[in-house]
Amino acid sequence: MTTVLTPASPLTAGDRCDRCGAQAYLRVVLISGGELLFCAHHGRKFEPELKKIAAEIQDETGRLTETPASTGDDER
Repeated sequence: MTTVLTPASPLTAGDRCDRCGAQAYLRVVLISGGELLFCAHHGRKFEPELKKIAAEIQDETGRLTETPASTGDDER
């Protein structure tokens, strides 16, 4: 997939997959206008079709494998 990160509009836990309702990690901006949101699973499943109709794909699936920062003693 073509990866475009748009720091001004990161995906949040409130953004849900249009297919199954899971948390969205991909935003597909359509050539025809509008956008679709997908979880990582459905993003991979529909990748060939999405590439044909996408003007831009914001892929944040890398967040699924990130290690969270350690909490300091004062945060426990």
